[in-house]
Amino acid sequence: MLYSVIQKNNYQDSINLMLLTNSINELDGVKQGQVMMATDANKDILKAAGLFTDEVEAAGANDMAIVVESDDQHVLDSVVEEVKRFLSNLSGKKKDSGVSSVDNWKDALETMPDANLALLSIPGIYAAGEIEKALDLGLHVFSFSDNVSLEDEVRLKQKAHEKGLLLMGPDCGTGVLSSVPLAFTNVTNPGNIGIVAASGTGIQEATTIIDRLGGGVVHAIGTGGRDLKEDVQARTMIDAVVALEQHAPTDVILIISKPPAKKVRDHVMKLLQSLSKPVVALFLGEKPEAHVGNVSLAYTLEEAAKIAVDIANGDEVKANYNDPMEFQVDQPLPAGKTVKGLYSGGTLASEAATLISDALGLDNVKGEEGYILNTQGFQVMDLGDDVYTQGKPHPMIDPEVRVNKLKEVLKDQTTGIILVDVVLGYGAHPDMAGALAPSIQKALEEAKETGRQLYVIGSVVGTDNDPQNYAQAVQTLKEAGVIVESSNARAIRLALKLMGHELQVADKGRVEYTEAKMDVPEPSEKVLDLLNSVPRVINVGLQSFTESIIKFNGQALHFSWRPRAGGNQKLIRILNELEKREAEINAANDKVVSRLLESQPFLVDARPAKEVIPELNTGEKVILHAGPPIKYENMTGPMKGSVIGALLFEGWAADHEDARRQLENNEVKFIPCHHVGAVGPMGGITSANFPVFIVENKTDGTTGYCIMNEGIGEVLRFGANNENVIKRLKWMRDVLGPVLGQALRTFGEGLNLNVMIARAIGMGDEFHQRNIAASLVFLKEITPAIVTLDVEEQDKADVIQFLANTDQFFLNIMMATGKAMVDYARKVKEGCVVTTMSRNGENFGVRISALGDEWFTGPVNTPDGLYFAGYSAELANPDIGDSAITETVGVGGMAMIAAPGVTRFVGLSGLNDAQVISEEMQRISITNNPAWAIPNWNFKGATLGIDIRKVVETGITPIINTGIAHKEAGVGQIGAGTVRAPLVCFEKALVAYAKSLGIKVEDE
Repeated sequence: MLYSVIQKNNYQDSINLMLLTNSINELDGVKQGQVMMATDANKDILKAAGLFTDEVEAAGANDMAIVVESDDQHVLDSVVEEVKRFLSNLSGKKKDSGVSSVDNWKDALETMPDANLALLSIPGIYAAGEIEKALDLGLHVFSFSDNVSLEDEVRLKQKAHEKGLLLMGPDCGTGVLSSVPLAFTNVTNPGNIGIVAASGTGIQEATTIIDRLGGGVVHAIGTGGRDLKEDVQARTMIDAVVALEQHAPTDVILIISKPPAKKVRDHVMKLLQSLSKPVVALFLGEKPEAHVGNVSLAYTLEEAAKIAVDIANGDEVKANYNDPMEFQVDQPLPAGKTVKGLYSGGTLASEAATLISDALGLDNVKGEEGYILNTQGFQVMDLGDDVYTQGKPHPMIDPEVRVNKLKEVLKDQTTGIILVDVVLGYGAHPDMAGALAPSIQKALEEAKETGRQLYVIGSVVGTDNDPQNYAQAVQTLKEAGVIVESSNARAIRLALKLMGHELQVADKGRVEYTEAKMDVPEPSEKVLDLLNSVPRVINVGLQSFTESIIKFNGQALHFSWRPRAGGNQKLIRILNELEKREAEINAANDKVVSRLLESQPFLVDARPAKEVIPELNTGEKVILHAGPPIKYENMTGPMKGSVIGALLFEGWAADHEDARRQLENNEVKFIPCHHVGAVGPMGGITSANFPVFIVENKTDGTTGYCIMNEGIGEVLRFGANNENVIKRLKWMRDVLGPVLGQALRTFGEGLNLNVMIARAIGMGDEFHQRNIAASLVFLKEITPAIVTLDVEEQDKADVIQFLANTDQFFLNIMMATGKAMVDYARKVKEGCVVTTMSRNGENFGVRISALGDEWFTGPVNTPDGLYFAGYSAELANPDIGDSAITETVGVGGMAMIAAPGVTRFVGLSGLNDAQVISEEMQRISITNNPAWAIPNWNFKGATLGIDIRKVVETGITPIINTGIAHKEAGVGQIGAGTVRAPLVCFEKALVAYAKSLGIKVEDE
């Protein structure tokens, strides 16, 4: 059976999740398991593995999917606990690292304004966009990320060149800048050799050999493996080389490249010959017969390193670096035996394939994907190839793929020699030698028992200063029976020797370079600055990459990255286009938000709805409802019950049956409250004779209306419509409304709501779930006016008592306030500020400033929270009501920190949770409202101006505090909690907004 758990909005780095997957697969009862982010690509991997579930299908790119195959459902509990433990340990390491962390570019540059390098280790599908952003921000880029298209690489490298920046990568695994190691790299001595390489493990092999020879490296600049392809034209290599030419501490330049395009190689060679500094060059696949002009040409990585050290030390370049092998071969392997290379390093695998092919005269045939050489039984595998790492860690990190391949090649009875590499350094497995040793030892013992002649030959890429320690790794392998050589080239030479072949390398002299030289381009000042200073790195992605930077005196800031827009490529493209108009959009948004800030809402009156809303005074049966437009048949139970109650209250129906008949025959017209300047709680049902509060925005006279709060218990807003409910509504029509209307009119201008809200927010209200302070402030203001009215004393007493008993009474006033504010702001038809959020039990709807009255809807969510005794989530009605107008203007759930007492009532745990929520809401808001200062938040104002760009980019949706209604009409409130606005509404709004600006929006 398959069991799955989806952890929403829990983005984790893919490498960490691969290691976590290994951990859960070791648990008892787990047949197979996988932990992945639920991206489209990863869903395909899960399908292929037979681990796909409906829950995974519904998950988004920022959701973490845990899928397990097991015969025991309880195993899932152990898996979830292991996930929690593993991620908790990661969090602890992050805290212990002492490295600052941010989650967006703006904060990154504000925290490290002098940053000069972005190190990217994020999924390749997103890498091009982030590389471009970093370049546009003036940063050099080191892209560990791969899977960037060749077209994007060409474009981005050209852009970097034009900006005077270096783009190292994509697929740049290793680097050293000013002796500070970057990404998967080793700890080597500083020195006077500068390296530029289109090869990650090529850099590692060369730098570690240089280190063991007593030399040192000042820079090792990776270019990415495709830099010397015809399309890319060695753009990064050329820019780096010309900078090293003018970099005073660099005395020798070492160039390493995978097999280059001929034209590109010739152009690079012309540049190298034109330099004033000596150059060593290794073009893998070539077997040079002589050094040429200024350039010493090497055949192997070992030779390249040795030549560089000799030149750096002022020594002559030797004619031959093919030192004799110490290992004595008494009896070569019998004919028919073959070599199998199981490599974690792609360049080391390429070197092995080249040397074996040259020595044995083999056609260098790759065969199927994942092989560098696969012919006549000889195989060299790059186990870091995508074919082996889909959903699995790189073999430098995880031994599993090599252990499995070891078992596989041993089944081939022709296998006589197995070549392995162990790569040490930052980012690599903490003890790869120890992880491989048991399998190797077992294989050798079994071969010996069966009389089979088998050798395992290895080399270790590393230094004694690496975290794993070179000497210790060598000793571990030797104890397991591995013959360990000091370089990959020597390991290959030994393998050939055991087969009866000597790798012959002729002496090399030096010949003149006869082609015309060139004027060396002037290096970029920004690149020179990078090479002449300690790197100041914004590390985007894998947090562990900060470790080596900090330890070796670089500066690092961790950017805890996650995909924009949930990884949706269409939305990412739209966000990128909108960024090009950021100044224009921000200016438009400022206009809208300024209107919200300058609003002066006053509670001026209370009147029957038909007196102020013309649509209710036509003689027709018209009812207003909450949320975007909805048909009666699609209404949920509470709204239908409220509609029936309204018909009974107005005298339009004789009884419930008559009311239902009229509704089913479409004899009643429905209009959303928002369409007529009104709002209503829960069902939002408002008809002609309901008394409504009138809030006037004194800035320009815009008004907002809302019915009055009925109190608690059996109330119309939750769908109750019995005799007691109707009786109360009539009392509100005949007494409460008129008395409050008369009292409010005695104030002249009305009651200043900004002042009342400011007082109450300082007393612990957030104005959606908690309104007790504001209700008391209102009672304090209105009571003296009521007692002076010329009305029945009993009516005055009843009204005052009702207000005193109704803790939530101010909520409806706050809702009318929000409506008066947003309708004033909505007159600015620009920008992408959310100006309405509302729900009708079927759909959640939003409107934005630029697009006026257009609704963008999505299926409404069901609140999550605490339930009264006897009730549970299965009985809850989907989210409903116009009360989210409070969150639209920055209070309610957006201002949770103002009312930490509410948090427990809505299923949270106090002040810390309240602060986390408000800080999260700040991330999707444009500014703060200083008029509504929150003491618990260091008197920072409530958040204001929800920006759909921020919502879509982060995947953070507004949180709404709400009561939970029973799904059946009339039962009433059964709990309270919070609900999230559905993301799809904001995504739709973003697409429409982009279209309105003339941005081409392609279908997915």
